[in-house]
Amino acid sequence: MRKIDMNHQMTVEEIKAEILRRFNDKVRHKKPDIAKEVNARHDGKQGHWLEQQMGLKANRSNDPDMYGFEMKNHTRGKTTFGDWSADYYIFKDANYGISRDSFLQIFGKPNQDKKGRCSWSGEPAPKIQGFNSFGQRLVIDNENNILAVYCFSQDQRPHKRQVVPPNLQKENLILAQWHYQSIKTKLENKFNQLGWFKCTQNAEGIYDGLVFGRPINFDNWLACVQTGEVFFDSGMYQGNSRNYSQWRANNTFWDSLIVSRH
Repeated sequence: MRKIDMNHQMTVEEIKAEILRRFNDKVRHKKPDIAKEVNARHDGKQGHWLEQQMGLKANRSNDPDMYGFEMKNHTRGKTTFGDWSADYYIFKDANYGISRDSFLQIFGKPNQDKKGRCSWSGEPAPKIQGFNSFGQRLVIDNENNILAVYCFSQDQRPHKRQVVPPNLQKENLILAQWHYQSIKTKLENKFNQLGWFKCTQNAEGIYDGLVFGRPINFDNWLACVQTGEVFFDSGMYQGNSRNYSQWRANNTFWDSLIVSRH
């Protein structure tokens, strides 16, 4: 039986049994008690509650959460791999001389419900399937880097000449780039050790199950980026310094990786 290096040697089966024990003792049949939390509707509060019940401390480590398994919380529709900022952003490149705020005004979209606040999310955020109406798309280069590129000719905005400065009115302008080794390390440190598990909830928000999923390596993950199964879900907006560069997949994708249900 395969063992892994730990302070006290445990088999994979023993690790799974310990995770399941914690879930059964502290989480199953419960609904997160976040009523007293500030901004209690925020998904992060529920995740924090789950971490506490499972005996985890909130941290920004890129290691798996529990004994080689990454923990994922139940979410509606899609589940996140990680908030992985790009290694390169054009607004950090002195050759172009634009600020992050200007980047959002040029390549993002104003939200009239937020007093015209611009964001690089939703419609302007690039996808792999092709150019969007803002002239942006994701591409994977020959070295397996992922790039967000802009083509002035593909920009369908009628006022694009007024919005995009002359020095940015280019083809295949790189807006952001995730380097192969950087994203491979982040992904495989989290998901390619022993795998992952997810705590599931029923329609009433009560935790009712736990599933284990098989490990995910970079090559398989990148292939799913190429098909669009794994996608860049940007949430960058003016007034917040976080880039919110989320990489996600629909829950049907995660369900296809499940190896056991409890």
